[in-house]
Amino acid sequence: MSMPPNPLLDRSYPPRRWQALMGMCLAASMVWLAFADFAVVAPTVSRELPASLTDLQWANNAFSLAAGASVLSAGRMADVFGRKRMLVIGLVGLGLLSLLTAWAPDTLGLIVGRALMGVAAALILPATLALIPPMFPVAEQPRAFGVWMAVAWVGQAAGPAVGGVLTALAGWRSTLWINVPLAVAALFLVRRAAIESTDPTAKRHIDLPGLFTSAGAALCLLYACTAGQALGFTDPLIIGLFCGAVLLAAFFLWWENRASDPLVDLRLFGSRPFCGALTANLVMNFVFAGVSFLLTLYLQDARGYSPLVTGLMLLPSISTILLFNPVGGRVARTHGPRLPVRLGVLLLGIGTVVAGLVAREFVYALVVAGLLVLGSGLGLMSIPLSNTAVAGPPEELAGTASGMFKVTSMLGGAFGVAVLVAVEQAWETEQAVSRARAAGLSDSDVNELSNAVTDSKLANQILGSVDAATREAISTAYREVAAVGTGHAIVLAGVIATLAALALPLIWRVPAAPSSTEGRSKA
Repeated sequence: MSMPPNPLLDRSYPPRRWQALMGMCLAASMVWLAFADFAVVAPTVSRELPASLTDLQWANNAFSLAAGASVLSAGRMADVFGRKRMLVIGLVGLGLLSLLTAWAPDTLGLIVGRALMGVAAALILPATLALIPPMFPVAEQPRAFGVWMAVAWVGQAAGPAVGGVLTALAGWRSTLWINVPLAVAALFLVRRAAIESTDPTAKRHIDLPGLFTSAGAALCLLYACTAGQALGFTDPLIIGLFCGAVLLAAFFLWWENRASDPLVDLRLFGSRPFCGALTANLVMNFVFAGVSFLLTLYLQDARGYSPLVTGLMLLPSISTILLFNPVGGRVARTHGPRLPVRLGVLLLGIGTVVAGLVAREFVYALVVAGLLVLGSGLGLMSIPLSNTAVAGPPEELAGTASGMFKVTSMLGGAFGVAVLVAVEQAWETEQAVSRARAAGLSDSDVNELSNAVTDSKLANQILGSVDAATREAISTAYREVAAVGTGHAIVLAGVIATLAALALPLIWRVPAAPSSTEGRSKA
C-alpha cells in the first residue's frame, strides 16, 4: 500500500526553512525592539539633549510613522524585485542607520535618524511575512506565523526591559547601535537559508500619487494629534490638519479605485476576514503601544523608578503572550480564526482597564494583573490574525497584504501614543489648573502651570526657582495628577478595545459557505 504524500518531505520547499525563519524573526525583532524600546529611554534622553514631551513623542513616533507610510510601497517592491532581496537591503540599511542615529547630537538628529530607520524597517516587515507562504507547506504555515507573531509581540513587550537594561549598562545610545550585531546575525541566516520569492505578474511601477496621499493623510493626522496638545485642538492649524487628513484620505481611496496599478489592491477589502483582521490589529497596536508609552513615562517621571526597573516592571505580559500563543492557533483550527481574535481583543480591553486603576492608587499588583490579562489576549489572537491577514489572500497579493497588515501595526502604534498622550495631558492639565485656582494662583501663574504640564523644560525651571519644601509639594501634586491622567487615558484605551471586540462580528462576518480565500485563512 502506498503512503500518502508528506508535505514535510516535499522538495519544493527549502530544507533550511526553519533556519531562514530564525533569521526572519531576528530581523523582525530588531524592528519591534526599535518600535517599543524608546519609551523607556525617553526620560533619560530628555535630560541629556534636552527635549520636551512633544519632542519625545516625535522621536518615538517618527520610526512608526515612517515605517507605516513606506510599508505599502515596500511590500510592492518586495513583490516585484524579490522579498529576500528587499529583506537584505532593509537589514543593511537598519544596521547602518541605527549606528548613525546613535551619535545624533540633538533631538532633531534623533527624530530624523529614527524616521530613516523606519523606512529601512518598512523593507523588512512585509518581506519577512510574505516569505512564509512560499517557503512553508500549508500545514506548517500556522506554526511559522505563530513563531513570527510570538517574536513580534515578545519584542514589543520586552522592548522596555531591553531598553532599560541597555541604558543601565551602556547608556541610552546603546539601544540604537545594538542593531548592528543583530543585523549581521540576521543577514547570515537569511542569505544562507532563505529562498527568493517574487510575484511574476506584478508591474515594476510604484503608485506615487497613492504613496504620497496616504503618507500625507497619516502625517497630517499624527501631527494634529501631537501638536494639538500644546496649541489646543481648536487652533486653526490643528483644525486645518484634521481637514487635510480627511481630504487626502478621500483622494487616496478615489485614486486607488481608478488607478491601473494601485498601491493597494482594493480587492483585498472584499474579504470580510481580512478586514476584520486589520481592524483587530489596528486596535491592539493602538492600545498596547499607547499604554506601554504612558506606563513607562509614569513609572519614571511620577514614581521615580530607573529605566532598568521600569522595563522589568513591564515584563509580566511576556509570560501570558507565550502561554496563549499556541492556544490561539489550536482554537482557530477547530472554531475558525474569528473566535480567538474576538476573545483576544476583549481580554486586551479588560486587562488594560485593570492596569488603568493606577488612577485611584498605585498598586503594582494591579498593574501586573492587567499586564497578564492583556498579554493573554495578545497571545490568543496573534496566530489567527497573521494567518488570516497574510496567508488568507491569494499568494500573488501576499506582499501587499502583509504590507497592509504592518501599516495597521505601525500607524496604530503611532496614533495610540499620540491620542492617549493627548488624553492624558488634557486630564493632567485640567487637574493641575483646578488645583492651582483652588490654591488662589493668579491667571498668569495658572497659564504657566498648564504649559508646564506639556513642557518638561518649563517644569524644571519652575521647580528650580522655589525652595525645597515648595518643590516637594509641587512634586507630590504632580504625582497625583499624573496618576489621574495616566489612569484615565489607559482606561479609555481599555474601553476602546472592549467596544472593538463587541463590534468585530459586524465587520468579520462568517458566511454560511466559506470561499476558498476564507477557507485558506482557517487552515
